[in-house]
Amino acid sequence: MRTVPTGKVKWYDAERGFGFLASEDGDEVFVHASALPAGTETLKPGTKVEFGVADGKKGPQALSLIVLDAPASVSKAARKPAEDMAVILEDLIKLLDGISNGMRRGRYPDDKHARQIAAMLRKVADDLDA
Repeated sequence: MRTVPTGKVKWYDAERGFGFLASEDGDEVFVHASALPAGTETLKPGTKVEFGVADGKKGPQALSLIVLDAPASVSKAARKPAEDMAVILEDLIKLLDGISNGMRRGRYPDDKHARQIAAMLRKVADDLDA
């Protein structure tokens, strides 16, 4: 009887489209984006997976990955309460409304202000997407 290998995600870079798994046997296995399940774009380190293995050009390569158990999201556990986020979003709406008024007059915010606003938008997006 042959069992399907399991292991955990060691690291995965969604931008580059690959990463490595640590199999339960202790081997390091290459994983390409093409082996991810449909609808999965990235893998978090520590995620338990099941996979087939084939010999690739540079060693073992994962095929047909199945996510068994994703690790608990630390960011979700640490994110702000919804009531606090509502206040932040209301303030953000006021800020963006002011910017849009300037843009209607053909003026972008100055570079320093634009960078601060962009950083704030990214932070709020991260808090919402956690």
